[in-house]
Formats: sequence, structure tokens, C-alpha cells
Amino acid sequence: MDYGRQPYGGRGGFGSGILDEFKNAFRQYDNGLMQIIFINLAVFVVMILLRVILIFSGAESVYSSILGMLAIPASFDAFLHKPWTLITYFFLHEGFLHILFNMLFLYWFGIIIKEFLGSGKVISLYVLGGIIGGLFYLSIYNLVPYFANRVDASIMLGASAGVYAVVVGAATLAPNYVMHLLLLGPVRIKYIALFYVLLSFANTTGANAGGNLAHLGGAALGFIFIKQLQSGTDLGKPVHWFISFAKSFFVRQPKVRVTYKKSASEKASAKTKSAGTFKSKNTSDVSQDEIDAILDKISQAGYESLSKEEKQKLFNAGK
Repeated sequence: MDYGRQPYGGRGGFGSGILDEFKNAFRQYDNGLMQIIFINLAVFVVMILLRVILIFSGAESVYSSILGMLAIPASFDAFLHKPWTLITYFFLHEGFLHILFNMLFLYWFGIIIKEFLGSGKVISLYVLGGIIGGLFYLSIYNLVPYFANRVDASIMLGASAGVYAVVVGAATLAPNYVMHLLLLGPVRIKYIALFYVLLSFANTTGANAGGNLAHLGGAALGFIFIKQLQSGTDLGKPVHWFISFAKSFFVRQPKVRVTYKKSASEKASAKTKSAGTFKSKNTSDVSQDEIDAILDKISQAGYESLSKEEKQKLFNAGK
């Protein structure tokens, strides 16, 4: 699905609707899968616009330079001058079919991960799979003599390493989960994952060797990630920490005072009511831990992600 790229010499209502969909994807809680897909689509559209505009204006070399600053190079020396490409390359696509199949596979298998583990684990698998896939690509191209004559001219882009991590992660987590495939009918996902891993391995000596090497790196990460998670170790914690840290610069955390001291009359009233059999959900008796959890949720997903009960607790705590 990834490939080593070879060098090569409306209406307002509609647009605003797409923009609203994009914004809503980032406002909703536990929606990491769609956020990844929307980021990939947004980058793809921007790159298409840049390519057309720059080529029409006779500045094709500018577009190639921009692409070269975002795709990961095979040369380790070149990579050291632009280390950010270890992240940017797996949000970058050029061909329509390239991004279409990547996003379809990401959605189909990401839904399984989300169903069992939550959307956060989809993000972890995708990001770590992309990173490990990129490092594996760099390592093999620079260590194996077979690729020596390709290193300086090769770059890689595409989400497939992260997608393979999600695919293999889902197959490791729920190997007997069944997908209904066109012409083939019901197939267990462990066989789908195995087929694509073997296909990538067989093509590591072909024209798209770099992409297929990245697939294998991502697939290995997906397997290890789920096995470690099942043994109690979450390899995705650094990813979530970094995302929370980055969000803290853009999402305001509301200033809510949660200290609450009961007056003597309220204490007396509380003692009287303690013999009763009913306690309202809208009480002001909200613990500090509950408030901290609610504030963390706001910082990650916004105020609208809160349930009615959580909003009421926050309101009562601020009285």
C-alpha cells in the first residue's frame, strides 16, 4: 500500500458542511479513528491543490521540494537533516487509489480495535506502527547491500505501516472475528492479515521494496503491541502523553473552584437526611477525583463530550 516514489519531471454551503464535519470529528470524544482519517484526507487535498497550482505556474520544482520535506528519505544522512519526516510521511499520499485503500483498511480494522479497546488504542497502533515501519525501512535500506544503489534516490510516503499495525493488531486481538469479503464470503481476519503480511514479504525485493519493508515493521509492532497490552503493558502511553501535552496548548481548561465547605446548618441537615432512603444525583457531594477526571475529559475532548451527569457534577462543584 505504501510506495517508494520515483522522481517525476464550489459552493459555500458544501464547503462549510465539509469543514463542519472535520471540526466535529475533533470535538467528539473517543473519535481517534475518524480523526486520523480526516487528517490524511485533509493533507491529501492540500497536496493536490499545491501540485496543480505549482505545476500550472511553472514551479513544479517547488512542489517536489515540499514533498521531499515531508516524505521520509531512505538515506540515513538525509534523514538526520529532516527527522520530522518519521512522522509526516505516514500522513502523506499522492495517488487516489493509494489513499483510498489505506483509509478503507484503516477504517475496517480500526473499528474492531475501537470496539474492543477504545479509539485511543487505534491512535497508538497507527502512530507507533508508522514510526517503527519508518525506522525499519531506514535500517534495512542502509544495512542490506542489496539496497545500496537505491538509498540516495529513494523516499517513502503513505499510511500503510500504521495501517498494517492496526490490521495485525486487530487480528492478534480478535483472530476469529469474521469479515464478509466480496466474492470470498466470510473470512476470519487472522487469514486476511496473514495474507497481506506474506504478500508484503514476497515483494520486499520488488519496485516497492521500501513500502513493503515498512509494512512488515508496522505489522510486527501491531502484534507486539497487543501481546504486551494483554500482559498488562501499554506501549501507547508515550503517544497519549504527547497528544495530551500538545492539546494543552490549544484547549483551554476551564477554571473551576471545587472547594466546598458545608455550613453548620447544612451539616445538621445532612445528618437528619442520612436516615432517608433516597439520595439525589444532583447533590453537591462530588469528590476531587471525579472533578479531576471530568476536567481531564474536557481538556482531551471538549466540554460537549461530557454526559448530562458529568455536566451537573461540574456545575454543582462550582457553586
